Amino acid sequence: MQFTIERSAFLALLNHAQNVVERRTTIPILANVRLDAAEGRLGLVATDLELTLHETTPAEVLRAGATTLPAHRLFDVVRKMPEGATVQVAKDPERAEAHVAAGRSFFDLPTLPADDFPAMNAEGFERSFEMSGAELVRLIDKTRFAMSTEEARYYLNGLYLHTVESGGAVRLRAVATDGHRLARVETDLPEGVEGVPSIIVPRKAVNELRKLVEGAQTVRLSLSASKIQARVGDATLTSRLIDGTFPDYERVIPQANDKRAVVERSALAEAVDRVQTIATEKSRAVKLSLDAGKMTISAVSSEAGRGQDELDAGYSDDPIEIGFNARYILDMLQQISGETLELDIANPAAPTLVRDPGDSGTVFVLMPMRV
Repeated sequence: MQFTIERSAFLALLNHAQNVVERRTTIPILANVRLDAAEGRLGLVATDLELTLHETTPAEVLRAGATTLPAHRLFDVVRKMPEGATVQVAKDPERAEAHVAAGRSFFDLPTLPADDFPAMNAEGFERSFEMSGAELVRLIDKTRFAMSTEEARYYLNGLYLHTVESGGAVRLRAVATDGHRLARVETDLPEGVEGVPSIIVPRKAVNELRKLVEGAQTVRLSLSASKIQARVGDATLTSRLIDGTFPDYERVIPQANDKRAVVERSALAEAVDRVQTIATEKSRAVKLSLDAGKMTISAVSSEAGRGQDELDAGYSDDPIEIGFNARYILDMLQQISGETLELDIANPAAPTLVRDPGDSGTVFVLMPMRV
């Protein structure tokens, strides 16, 4: 095998792939990426057996063939080559190493046989549809921060995608929760799409899909009982789904919170960020105190002292105090597109509903904490 390729194109492929490949694996071949050179294109495959990326790009192929190379080391080698360089890769059948060169720099990297690379099962997908790349980005960005990382509740370690009847139409909805916060976002389902199954997409697949979708006009999604596949340009990302049952999240979304506060998003973010400097590292607890026309954010620590900030708020109900994790507030505020937000509160022990006036299809829920 022998090919040449422009550094930036090769680096883009390897950047996607090295995020899929685990740095620690007990199966040596899984630390490598498979490279296939033929008919003027270079194909790359990376997998951890749960998530698989296949991507192609134009290349000058001088001798067709296939091999596997260490993903992270190859990425580092190409990343440190000069911008605008042409990278040459050659693998002689008689040698165990592949020769990687650019200008006066060259490296001989160990290879493993391409035949040993795991073959991916081409499972049939029952449902396929195209959707806007921008809408998929919106669904992911406004929800993924709330995905859980606890292994015990594995069914929360991803994004729940399903369809719902809303406003007389079928809509695609994304939900994520870690038990402390919840994000729910929905969008119009493409016309002609029926029978879309409810699925839980693993956190790693969600994050890698987000990177691939950046700037894409359309994305083709294919679904089966156990896998999801996304086609974006010359890249195909296939992932196993989480085999579990997502909880009835509607039960934790409050419907009758009777105290509403309207605050400016950027002012609240800046105030919480300032005050959290005093909050203890473990709890990150801040208190929001609402009174007529104002909100006070405060934090108290036996070691760090006390911090307080105040901002204007559209509020006219009885005074109330409620505590939250500052990090959870800031994560949520980053995904609110409007200049203001609405907080619907019942009492200091009940979930708070947060609405984004700039995006009617989005709601957030924050669980309070004792301060």
